[in-house]
Amino acid sequence: MKHPSFCVVGHPNKGKSSIVASLALDDTVAISNIPGTTHYKRSYPLQVDGKVVYELFDTPGFQRARRVLAWLEQHEVSADKKHEVVRAFVNEHRDDPKFHDEIELLEPILDGAGIIYVVDASKPYSSEYEAEMEILRWCNQPSMALINHIENDDYSDEWKRALGYYFKLIRTYNPMQSSFKEQLHILESMAHLNEEWTESVKESIVLFKQYHEQMIQKSALLISELIQESVTHIEKTTLHKEDVTEADKSALEQKYKQRLRDMETASYKKIEAVWNYQHLQKESFLLPFEEIDLFSEEAASIFGLTKKELLFSATTSGAITGAGVDMIFAGHTAFLGALIGGVVGATGAYFGFDELSEVKILGQKLGQRYLQMGPMKNRNFPYILLSRALLYTTKLMQRSHAKRDILSLHDGALKEQLLDEKLKKSLEKYHKKFRKAEKLSYDEQKEYQRLLEESLKRGCYGYSSIDSL
Repeated sequence: MKHPSFCVVGHPNKGKSSIVASLALDDTVAISNIPGTTHYKRSYPLQVDGKVVYELFDTPGFQRARRVLAWLEQHEVSADKKHEVVRAFVNEHRDDPKFHDEIELLEPILDGAGIIYVVDASKPYSSEYEAEMEILRWCNQPSMALINHIENDDYSDEWKRALGYYFKLIRTYNPMQSSFKEQLHILESMAHLNEEWTESVKESIVLFKQYHEQMIQKSALLISELIQESVTHIEKTTLHKEDVTEADKSALEQKYKQRLRDMETASYKKIEAVWNYQHLQKESFLLPFEEIDLFSEEAASIFGLTKKELLFSATTSGAITGAGVDMIFAGHTAFLGALIGGVVGATGAYFGFDELSEVKILGQKLGQRYLQMGPMKNRNFPYILLSRALLYTTKLMQRSHAKRDILSLHDGALKEQLLDEKLKKSLEKYHKKFRKAEKLSYDEQKEYQRLLEESLKRGCYGYSSIDSL
């Protein structure tokens, strides 16, 4: 095979599928505490930029190991020929339903896959496993044993003594609590199984690190986009009447809140995809607004004047002039006020409100009024949003793909670690721009993203660099 390939085998219900899901970073692997859930071998390749880093095979558990071994031992051959006898067994019994599970798990090994034999050290060692291990030794492929702990009891010592007779390498690995660092250690162990595999596995380790770096970079980019889009977002509703009611304000507020929540939900979905989660279940995590001032305001557009304002301007100056508009808007529309003065004042006549509403400048109607919410002026809001996004992403980074429980999103200590005062201070100059609805330059965007990347790395590795592992 052109890439490292490993067949995960063992007794039924010992955590084989959980180990595959964990190492392949794939939550689509079927996992159940009911024996016999896996009926057919299935390949789970881990790919980076279209290149397979390594491939894992999930397989059914041994069902009739003693009968298979008895058949093999009827053939007296030298050690270098034993794998040929195993192949003969597979060819002869391929269509025999009694040996379906054994055929499924042996085929990838005969095709060149290394062997990862999984045992549950929370159960005592028994000689019934020796038939399985002897069959695997007949396959003459590089092999290692992984000691899993499904429950709390620990019989590791007796398992290690027995496994040492059959396997070159023995490692302890809990797929439900595995970290990126532990996954790397398993990969490094695989590199020692066979000299011919060493270089390819080392290359896979480099690719695996690069893959993790890429996922962190993509996550940081998505978070930075979420913060900027949410803080600068403006929600408007056009008013067709002069008075603004509480119902108008309430309707806009609900629309504004829902839009921000939709932005966050969409961003989290994208981050889940980055980390290869397709079936994630999580607690409700709605963005809170109870203590945030949303800065709801009624606003006339830069062209918008009520009838009363028009009458005031008309009676004091005899016409709608640029100066009149500038006065009403406290000097914020000098240029556009002059435009209005030029378009309307030059006629020397007074236009009524309805007629003026039909006059357009730069594609907008004069007299238009709207209710506006945003950009978010509240200083704490970007940090609330950011701490949630960093916590959520770090939880995904730390979570094993073998877990099927509901992801908990409450961890105040981790939040503080991810977004400390030093980071807040570094980010504030960018948030000031967001609150003014200003865009960042390219260099500013890269620096903002870099700061988020460092936070995520500290959360995942405890260091700001993956090379520290």
